[in-house]
Amino acid sequence: MLAIRMQRTGRKGHAMYRMIVQDSRRTPTSGRIVALIGHHDPHAKTTQIVKDKAAYYLQNGAQPSPRAVRLLQAEGVTLPSWVQAATVKSSAIRNQSKLRRNQPAAEAPVEAELPTAEAPTDKVSDVATADEATESPASPTDEQAAADASDKAVADTPDKV
Repeated sequence: MLAIRMQRTGRKGHAMYRMIVQDSRRTPTSGRIVALIGHHDPHAKTTQIVKDKAAYYLQNGAQPSPRAVRLLQAEGVTLPSWVQAATVKSSAIRNQSKLRRNQPAAEAPVEAELPTAEAPTDKVSDVATADEATESPASPTDEQAAADASDKAVADTPDKV
């Protein structure tokens, strides 16, 4: 059976492809081809195909590869009804929560408000705020938090005997 497929040519890092008709049991690099139908340059996005040759081999049963089908359709070659058009691959995003666009916006650092030099107008309100300040729990300092974290890390490690 004959196959219409792409044969890579060109130098390293700059691929060019020939569209060839070849026995399907051979590899594209074997060099033994039946016919050269055209060529494709993916860098310049140009394709040249001899449409008459392509139509002739397709009518006589040559099986095109999915990439060859896409290029033949783009060049306007009429494909037989038994040739299946290449399906469009769906690209599913695996971890959408890790995408940068789905992360919450970084908050700008808030500058501490400096106390203003206003005179207190109501002494009762000052006393109430002082009472509230004594009732609220004191926030741990950075040194206390670091000491607590190191104590926890030491407690989590197993003892060596």
